[in-house]
Amino acid sequence: MSQAFTESPFLCGHLRQPRQMLADQRYDGHKSIHDDAMAEGLGLRAGPIEGPTHFSQFDPLLYKVFGQAWFETGCISAHYQNMVVEGEEVRAFVESTPSQARFVRIWAEKHDGTPVLTGSASVGDANGLPHEIQQRIAKLRPATGLVINRDLKVGQRGAAVEKIRMGFDDHMGDHYPFTLADKLKVITEPCAWYSRETGSQSPWGRPIIPMEMISVLLGATSAEAGLSGRKPAVGLFAGQEIRLLKGPLFVDQAYELEREIIALSESARTESVWIRTRVFEAGSREAVAEMILNGAVMKASYPAYEEEARALGLS
Repeated sequence: MSQAFTESPFLCGHLRQPRQMLADQRYDGHKSIHDDAMAEGLGLRAGPIEGPTHFSQFDPLLYKVFGQAWFETGCISAHYQNMVVEGEEVRAFVESTPSQARFVRIWAEKHDGTPVLTGSASVGDANGLPHEIQQRIAKLRPATGLVINRDLKVGQRGAAVEKIRMGFDDHMGDHYPFTLADKLKVITEPCAWYSRETGSQSPWGRPIIPMEMISVLLGATSAEAGLSGRKPAVGLFAGQEIRLLKGPLFVDQAYELEREIIALSESARTESVWIRTRVFEAGSREAVAEMILNGAVMKASYPAYEEEARALGLS
């Protein structure tokens, strides 16, 4: 008997319009790709919304699939495919699986079907699961033509242990010029567990940090690590994995971060540094989360790229 239905069912979220929060982002003394003028100068039509903003649209779907475990041992792993600008609508999708499953495929699309990201999610021990970022790292070829990132090495560690916390009203610095309270006013998927007023009603008795804001928490002090390439250059997130080991992460809790370069890569237009950030609870030094970030820098944004590439015999 032939199989009548070949398409797998899936869960589908609402169309949302994520907000641009990084128009005033600055690093290395200049604005970032999220500024419209900077983006247009690099051939983009407007400043894109940061990739992990879309993670919030998956939270209600993954909570439906995995329950409370999503906020305790969840892992979301995504490759960003196409940029989204403010005003565009995005919908999240999660593969429907048998009950008790702990791994699913995920994706997001614009209203017209343009892909935004593709990836995977799981709960529990993520080791050995075919997560998007892990698979992409495994397929990387050795980087032999680096110019901007030529001084960096796989295995290189951050210059210091970074200390960080996120209160509701803490401005997160030049990299993230807004507060958690600002974000919660416009987050695509509000949740009582995130709120100053109702967070104490969460299963953990405290307000928790939304998954998308874990990226902000871990990115706010990244300059302290000294794991970036030559400057000035403009970068963007090309892919990202956030994994909770003993979650959730809590508002106004002190954490310590340690970073390490785990891969270097290149494409026709970019050079990438893949950095793993480990998150420890301050005091106990218990590992509670980790993130892998593919930070890609655009070759065209580095003024000396062509000259230095020729000097290095690369062009």
